[in-house]
Amino acid sequence: MKAWVYDGAAGGLEKNLYQPAVYHKPLTASLSNQQVMVEVISMALNPADYKIPELGLIAKAMVSTPASPGMDFCGRVAETGRAIDSLQIGELVFGYTGGPIKFGTLGQFCVVPKDGCIPLPAGVDVDDAAALPGAGLTAYQSIKGNVKEGDKIFINGGSGGVGTFAIQIAKILGCHVTVSCSGANAELCKSIGADEAIDYKSVDLIEELKKKGEVFSLVIDNVGTPTGLYKASNSFLLSNGKYIQVGSEMSLSATTNIVGNFMTPRFFGGGSRKYAFASVKTNYEDFLQLGRWMRDGKLKAVIDSKFEYEDARKAFEKLRTGRAKGKIIIHVGKK
Repeated sequence: MKAWVYDGAAGGLEKNLYQPAVYHKPLTASLSNQQVMVEVISMALNPADYKIPELGLIAKAMVSTPASPGMDFCGRVAETGRAIDSLQIGELVFGYTGGPIKFGTLGQFCVVPKDGCIPLPAGVDVDDAAALPGAGLTAYQSIKGNVKEGDKIFINGGSGGVGTFAIQIAKILGCHVTVSCSGANAELCKSIGADEAIDYKSVDLIEELKKKGEVFSLVIDNVGTPTGLYKASNSFLLSNGKYIQVGSEMSLSATTNIVGNFMTPRFFGGGSRKYAFASVKTNYEDFLQLGRWMRDGKLKAVIDSKFEYEDARKAFEKLRTGRAKGKIIIHVGKK
């Protein structure tokens, strides 16, 4: 099979990606009863696709190499485990591998759990479906159960993959949405439902939020900056509100800050609101709901750019800038 693979990620994953002359696809006999082999048509990048391989020894312990990066996909069922009778060979599906794996979605074939493999809803474009899984699931699971209709949400970083889905999902659930983004991306965020966009480049974001008072039921932080946002959240987050950390910079200071958010009690200068790190779980019913919303036109994929397979390295370079508006797609196979 064709595949972009890596053995290590020193100096940046994209600098280590290569296409081996021979790379064998997963063995049909190796599929468990509840696994599906998918021939990938399109895949979407997530920051974790390069951040995890770049963790060095930790990455080696998680995934054996050589390995293909990528967790989001849309493609066709190639093989199924013996216990699966709900999917047909050749059927179009989309989904999520559940985490980084050896046969990731930047290879021609990937292996995914049954719960992470969902029939493509009628009328949904292959690229749009590929953009949905990781970011859409993160946004949905961060919001559902934490808000009710009429609540106010603040999304730090509204124009990225998770942010663009979170805005739309929050509006579907009846919430008032405030986001941070650059002034250049304010119109994009408002066009998909944001009620207010704060330009973090022109104002002090924390001070702007403090002016609003304790009004938000939920904060979704896709960025991890400015430092101190969580500690200041008692000024703009309701006493029973929740702060969910989705993303952050890959640096020692950012990691230290997040650990401090978890560990530092209030009387030692820590935050006073409930704090949690987003934990995405592959959930078939959640995927079905996201797919239905996309089928019905309530949820749209915001796609920054599309790359052909030979340009995969360039796609990662674009992702690493942190300036992508929505998702980055790579075409792996034929529609």
